[in-house]
Amino acid sequence: MKAAHATRFKEAGRWGVAAVVALGYSVLAHRAAASATPDALDAVVAIGPVLGLGFLLAWRSSQRTVMLAVFLALCAGLYWVSPWLIAHSHWMFLLQHAGIHALLCSAFGRTLQAGRTPMVTGLAQLVHRTLSPALARYTKAVTWAWTVYFGSTAVLSLLLFWLAPLAAWSAFANLLGVPLLVLMFAGEYAVRCFVLPPADRAGPLAAIRAYRQAASGSTTQQP
Repeated sequence: MKAAHATRFKEAGRWGVAAVVALGYSVLAHRAAASATPDALDAVVAIGPVLGLGFLLAWRSSQRTVMLAVFLALCAGLYWVSPWLIAHSHWMFLLQHAGIHALLCSAFGRTLQAGRTPMVTGLAQLVHRTLSPALARYTKAVTWAWTVYFGSTAVLSLLLFWLAPLAAWSAFANLLGVPLLVLMFAGEYAVRCFVLPPADRAGPLAAIRAYRQAASGSTTQQP
């Protein structure tokens, strides 16, 4: 019992830290993206997530030394073109926001093609193993909903960037991004509780745990 409580406490702590980091970066990104005269710090904020992801992938690579060398070479190249990066930091913010949402829209949308398992249906199978017909229909509809959400967010980001003041676009992209995502999760879960029986309900955290277990299991099975 104590071990279970400790595990839940650690998990809650990790989510809390992640929320604080996300909130802090959102504020920094908004200030940097809305700046009429971007400087070096604004450019660092713009490319920071990409560099962080690149370092993480290089560190976890089976060829760590080679990939870290490639990463350092990339950092040197970015430093060489730093004047251009500073002048175009707004475009980097746009590329990250609209580009990520467009990629997610494509990823979810491709799974809706004939003969493929919808994205949310696959996640539900990790939790429930077997799906009732009602849950299968619902998860397909939710996959459609997320596809539309990500696609409309990408389109709206582009429109605001071109047609609205930069500060308005930045507020939408950086300040409202996380709240809108949380609202989407909460709204979907509310609908789930309304249309599905209790046996077919599972929270987002259950899907995340199941996905982690499946991923770790496939990793340990590899030679």
